Amino acid sequence: MMDLNSLRQFLVVARLEHLSRAADELHVAQPSLSRTIARLEHALGTPLFDRSGRLRLNAAGHLFRAHVERALGELEAGRRAVAESVSEGAGSVRLASETFLTLTGPLAAYKRAHPSVELELHWSPAEDMARLLRAQHVDLCVASQPIHAEEVETVRLFDEEVGVAVPLDHPLAGRTSLSIHELADQPFITARQGHWLRRLLDRLFAAQGLAPRIVCESDEHSAIADLIGAGLGIGLVPSFARHKGEHVPVAWIPVDSPDCRRTVTLSWDAGGHPSAAARQLRTTLIDWNWHRRAGEGGGP
Repeated sequence: MMDLNSLRQFLVVARLEHLSRAADELHVAQPSLSRTIARLEHALGTPLFDRSGRLRLNAAGHLFRAHVERALGELEAGRRAVAESVSEGAGSVRLASETFLTLTGPLAAYKRAHPSVELELHWSPAEDMARLLRAQHVDLCVASQPIHAEEVETVRLFDEEVGVAVPLDHPLAGRTSLSIHELADQPFITARQGHWLRRLLDRLFAAQGLAPRIVCESDEHSAIADLIGAGLGIGLVPSFARHKGEHVPVAWIPVDSPDCRRTVTLSWDAGGHPSAAARQLRTTLIDWNWHRRAGEGGGP
């Protein structure tokens, strides 16, 4: 039987690929969850998971998951559309991003222009964004690395240089540029695996047949420059964050590589039906003057 609750439970199991953790998240008994998945597989006439060793979503499971996400997403979009049509409120918009430091200017301007809109912000890694859009869990996503999905429409917001930040008393602080080979033995402070900053660091070093020496992996990405300024290591810092945190005592040095950059993009579900609030925020982000320095206020 394919009731909505069973489909929602399947999506959690598919995301976690672990029955006991899925049962904990759903607050249901694991045997009950196992029976739900078994009933779905019986109704479809094929297994959805590979059970040899660790639970893994198989090819049929991936196919079914995409359709379930789309179907439940359309139901959620319909619910929100009806709620917006019968109320006189301004609606709501949900934005996911890897970091919100870059977005404070346009979000503040949007909220001033639309004070009645409920603005929901969700942190998300880039690899989850296509699923969130397809399932209508969010309306818009801002990412610093590509989102690979056919049903996602993407526009570039801005492209910027990424440099190396070092403490002011560091021997390299007076340099005007640095090569990856010169950084090979330096202690790096960076983000955890999966974040765009870490992927860029690993990619730059791998292109030279090297691996970075990482002494700190931080979940608090805004703290990386502070840790560098405290003398605990060096790290990659984008130009935008450099200007945003001018109070941090670090020297910012360009890297001698054309690939040491990030491209920030805005994405949404190409087949979706965004609310008026979501369309307005999309326009605000696309029209924002991203080339002005963060401290100057920006503006469309």
